[in-house]
Amino acid sequence: MDALDEAAGADAPIIRVRGLVNRFGSQVVHDGVDLDVRRGEILGVVGGSGSGKSVFMRSLLGLQVPAAGRIEILGVDARSQDPALRRHIERNIGVLFQDGALFSSLTVGENVQVPLKEYYPDLPDSLRYELALLKVKLAGLPADALDKLPSQLSGGMRKRAALARALALDPPLLFLDEPTAGLDPIGAAAFDQLLHTLREALGLTVFLITHDLDTLYAICDRVAVLADRRIVAVAPVRELETLDHPWVQEYFNGPRGRAARGDPP
Repeated sequence: MDALDEAAGADAPIIRVRGLVNRFGSQVVHDGVDLDVRRGEILGVVGGSGSGKSVFMRSLLGLQVPAAGRIEILGVDARSQDPALRRHIERNIGVLFQDGALFSSLTVGENVQVPLKEYYPDLPDSLRYELALLKVKLAGLPADALDKLPSQLSGGMRKRAALARALALDPPLLFLDEPTAGLDPIGAAAFDQLLHTLREALGLTVFLITHDLDTLYAICDRVAVLADRRIVAVAPVRELETLDHPWVQEYFNGPRGRAARGDPP
């Protein structure tokens, strides 16, 4: 933990959002979003189509400029233009986009080394290689995946390779956008278990956008619901089942929700 994190306080939320507004022309996507993400938790974020889940994550990452509101990441104003503060945030977060966003012309090992080269340009090549190998193994891939191109991997292996790159700098905070999308049920369950294991072993905080009800029930400590252009609830998933909101009731108590929690048909 560096000085900026210590100044923020160990008990302070690792993400704090207040009054976030996002709009595109006359279309208002978010109108007063508030959210605290606790250190060490896996927070799931759900919402219907068009609720702006990915826009929300992009705002947190500084890829989308909101119309109003305040965002703090690791105790730092995420909208700050101060290069040192921006670099502090970027150095301490890992991101896995829905499609993995791996460089197709680079091997898995070279992909994992990209952030290492950016932030530690003086590291010897041999050490960068060993660190990349460590992250690949940490993500549950065999050592020989290091020298393969993304096109030579299955969908599940590409997700793990992208996760290895997200972990390259040992960040305390991970952002994941639909990490199990496109995976078969067995692969999705294995990826969920990997995330849970990594959180327990490394003390990670995970901000997880998903529509996968199995993931919400299996590994999320709390779930934030985006609806009506704001966060309408943040609670453990079992508590959300009783929330009196039409979308929440349909989502959690419909056939898929009942199946995810093992209710009899």
